[in-house]
Amino acid sequence: MDYYLNYSGGRIHFSVPPEWNVLSSSDCAKAPVVGDVAGEVERSLDNPIGMPPLEEFAGPGMKAVLLFDDPQRPTPAAAAIPPLLDRLNRAGIGDDRVRAVCARGTHPAPTQEQLQAKLGPEGMRRLEGRISIHDAQSGDNVLVGRTRFGTAVEINRNVAEADLVIGIGTCIPHPYSGFGGGCKMILPGVCSYQTIGAHHYSWLRNRDSRLNKLEGNPWYEESVEAARLAGLSYKLDFLLDEAARVIGAFFGDPVAEHRQAADRALSLSLVRLPRQADVVITSASPMEIGVQATKALLNSRAAVRSGGTIIWAAAQRQAGPLMALIEQMAAAPSANDYHRRLLNGDIPESLRPFGISFFMLGVPFKELSEKYRVIQVTEGLSREQVTMMQFEYAGTVEEAIRMAREQLPRADVTILPSGGTIIPIVQ
Repeated sequence: MDYYLNYSGGRIHFSVPPEWNVLSSSDCAKAPVVGDVAGEVERSLDNPIGMPPLEEFAGPGMKAVLLFDDPQRPTPAAAAIPPLLDRLNRAGIGDDRVRAVCARGTHPAPTQEQLQAKLGPEGMRRLEGRISIHDAQSGDNVLVGRTRFGTAVEINRNVAEADLVIGIGTCIPHPYSGFGGGCKMILPGVCSYQTIGAHHYSWLRNRDSRLNKLEGNPWYEESVEAARLAGLSYKLDFLLDEAARVIGAFFGDPVAEHRQAADRALSLSLVRLPRQADVVITSASPMEIGVQATKALLNSRAAVRSGGTIIWAAAQRQAGPLMALIEQMAAAPSANDYHRRLLNGDIPESLRPFGISFFMLGVPFKELSEKYRVIQVTEGLSREQVTMMQFEYAGTVEEAIRMAREQLPRADVTILPSGGTIIPIVQ
């Protein structure tokens, strides 16, 4: 049979050996693409979840801030900013009382061209002179309290001083926080380096910090506490398909709307499996840029048995920053050793510019190499570079399958065509 992986805007087609038993090759369920994105945004704003209409909550004289995510996520912020500004105007808040902040956490700062693409011509014009990029290293970040876990929450001064905080993002399955979107706009989005590090390093290997889990997940729950401390009042979360097309929008209280968005995402992304497979074949799609490409690899852990094989197709065409991480992974003897270094603040200068969510990946990557056989199909990394991560290199999916078959002439196999968004669950 002919199988496929979504890959770099197209598809890779392949077959598997006849002796292999395919447990599942299901992709995310298809949902109708929204033809009128502007209309969908207006519909969500007209029907806020768990909050009164924005025009009733906002008031004249308020200082408002709009938070939007960085270019590593395909959120169509340009479709949301003008209608949000219009509603703030109707509440008596002029454009001049609104600031916009790129909530990048510790991701690389966007370029001016990337900002223009993210915010669109109207957003750039109406917010001219009042658009800033969050700096997690800034000494100007403001302490607004501590979570019940003891983490000091420091946030962007523009957010701390605003009367009304509104976020714009995307709800997508996340290997640690259960689902992205929601309150992650604050933590890590606009928190200090110290706050993000304390949060990420503490919960990175917690058993309850995992895909498709919100209740009882400390990674998620501490993000919610930080968002409440920061005053995040409203959140607009988009749902996108594997081609980053809008299939829905949810607006309202950051927790309430996110729960509904996550429920809808689960209904589309869930793939039920009869058992864990010997081999999982997965792609990075649709989160293929930078650190986001690793989410598919992390998500696939739920579908493969201990000691099994993961074939991971990730182009890594923007692979430059990965070299510093690869070198550090090669130097660390184990996942435990790498994690202890992070907890002790021993972060090599070569990694600091790329952000906490980037270099903490050394921990799960080391764990993956210790627990599974990982074969990476990539264009952007060389065989030597992949080997330094203690993974194996393949130039094509077919080559990777041949390599896996040498050890597993008969095998159960699961194929995850859109590994970045599929939620595999064993019955």
